[in-house]
Amino acid sequence: MSEKNQSNTNTGANSMKMLQAMVGIGILCALMIVLAFEGTMPRIEQNKAEALEKAIFKVIPGMVAKKTFKLNADNTFVPVEGAEKDAQLVYAGYDEQGKLVGVAVEASGLGFADVLRVLYGYEPEKQQVVGFYVLESKETPGLGDKIEKDAAFLGNFSALDVALDEGGDALKNKPVTVKHGEKANPWEIDGITGATISSRAIGNIMGASTEYWMPLIHKNKAVFVQEKSEQ
Repeated sequence: MSEKNQSNTNTGANSMKMLQAMVGIGILCALMIVLAFEGTMPRIEQNKAEALEKAIFKVIPGMVAKKTFKLNADNTFVPVEGAEKDAQLVYAGYDEQGKLVGVAVEASGLGFADVLRVLYGYEPEKQQVVGFYVLESKETPGLGDKIEKDAAFLGNFSALDVALDEGGDALKNKPVTVKHGEKANPWEIDGITGATISSRAIGNIMGASTEYWMPLIHKNKAVFVQEKSEQ
């Protein structure tokens, strides 16, 4: 074999060894990532559950105890213990006397940067949203994240009107975000200057969620009241 052929053979062998080494390292790294993900997932889920638990008490004023309910296929609610995967859940809040003071609902939608997850409290007697909390957000620091921190914006949700029509099947007016300073009605959300997209996204999320959930919760209000009074 000529020196040239021998050189080509050695080069090919070395390239193959390098390729095998790179593939091996890639597989090892992928395996480590998967193991790390699986190892931390329980803790991540626990942290999310704890954050949700704290948020529920924040969005329903006067609440001292809660009960979790699942929405059935027939649009009725039944009490459940803990979370159920893929179930549609709401959280009823009760005061010290066991009176229903509100129902907390999760909602989500696309923001400026990523999906936004929020939680809000609904007071069936007043037919108002009475509290709001951002559970998950990747909005731009200093701008979009004002939806979590801006006191004036959060004040929109202390008495946001989500009243139903006479039949109780739909909202009279769906919540919507308006330009900052132009809020004129109790179902409108005063937007944030400089964070227009994020605040408008919250309006879209709240509009779609309340339009779906409020008629269901209001019609089943007796279930939440009876469940607590029977305990």
